[in-house]
Amino acid sequence: MSIVALAIDALLPALDIIGVAIGTTNPVDNQLLITMIFLGLGIGPLVFGPISDSIGRKPVVYIGFTLFIGASFICIYAQSLEVMILGRILQGAALSAPRTISIAMIRDTYSGDYMARIMSFITVVFLLVPIVAPAMGKFILDQYNWYAIFYVQIVFSVIVSIWFWKRQSETLAINHRIPFTRRIFKDGFLELIRYKDTIGYTIISGFIVGSFLVYLSSSQQIFTEQYQLKEEFPYIFAALAIAIGTATFLNGTLVLRFGMQKMVTTALLGFFGVSLLYILLFHNGLNPSLWVLMLFFGLQFFAIGFLFGNLRSLAMQPIGHIAGIGAAITGFVSTLMAVPISTFIGRFVTDSALPLFIGFLICSTLSLGILWYIIKFVQNEPPKMVNN
Repeated sequence: MSIVALAIDALLPALDIIGVAIGTTNPVDNQLLITMIFLGLGIGPLVFGPISDSIGRKPVVYIGFTLFIGASFICIYAQSLEVMILGRILQGAALSAPRTISIAMIRDTYSGDYMARIMSFITVVFLLVPIVAPAMGKFILDQYNWYAIFYVQIVFSVIVSIWFWKRQSETLAINHRIPFTRRIFKDGFLELIRYKDTIGYTIISGFIVGSFLVYLSSSQQIFTEQYQLKEEFPYIFAALAIAIGTATFLNGTLVLRFGMQKMVTTALLGFFGVSLLYILLFHNGLNPSLWVLMLFFGLQFFAIGFLFGNLRSLAMQPIGHIAGIGAAITGFVSTLMAVPISTFIGRFVTDSALPLFIGFLICSTLSLGILWYIIKFVQNEPPKMVNN
């Protein structure tokens, strides 16, 4: 899963240089190099999830890494924004295999709050990469060129593939595999929609991922253009990534004490409160000092750190019997929501960070409404039977 973060975050310091190389005229278009990889991450699982339920988890991971290497070379040789976007979408689709299958493998092996605990520790590793990736990307950029960032991603993917082959056993027993047919996606979808809580938590996840994706795609513009901190940007990004990593690490312990749902409720309330406070204080659109902005971002990301793993675990909890297709569909829905949310809000982040927090507030408000509905009307309600 860490290769996903590497493919996204190592590129951040080079967005403006890549934009010049491929001929973009609007700096905002450079955000597409980040958001479009998420489009691939959403679409890819619809193919890889069902296949993994049929042939096993590990072969699909190998397929994904192989395709990722091919997509990386498309990015390296891209001469236009359109070709680069195509390469990034294909990179995302390819990486959706190890990303989605990792989650399915966790569900194959664990359940309940302990699954959330394992998910938290795995997510910590996933989030350690953003701490070092931008600085690494800038170092590679300064020493070589932007092409080298993609070559480094290829090298790491090969190393991880070998390590995965040597160290990780297959988690899907042969007697639990589902024959791959034309109906596998339809049957899996009809089974999944029986669980309203799975759908609800998946939609909330879409809003939260969308919120965070706005920051990922616009952070380089905020800190390098609005605050004129191009050299310091990798270190600022790393410091804020620590906030998410700390919360995710703490969640591994706290979730066993308080439970996933209470952790999600508290974190969403905090996410909402911080967003509202920022808007009330800086509604005139003028950016605060760097340290104040970092404080608000840090508080937001600390709350997000308690949401990522718990929301995914809550969505996956009822559908362990279709973990592969379930991880695929839930990942597809949340990502399909996140990409247009981030693309739309990101267009307004031109000379102020205020639109970002307005987006945070809207997404957290809608998420709290859905969570309230789940707790009040869906919890403990048995799933309805659906005729296949």
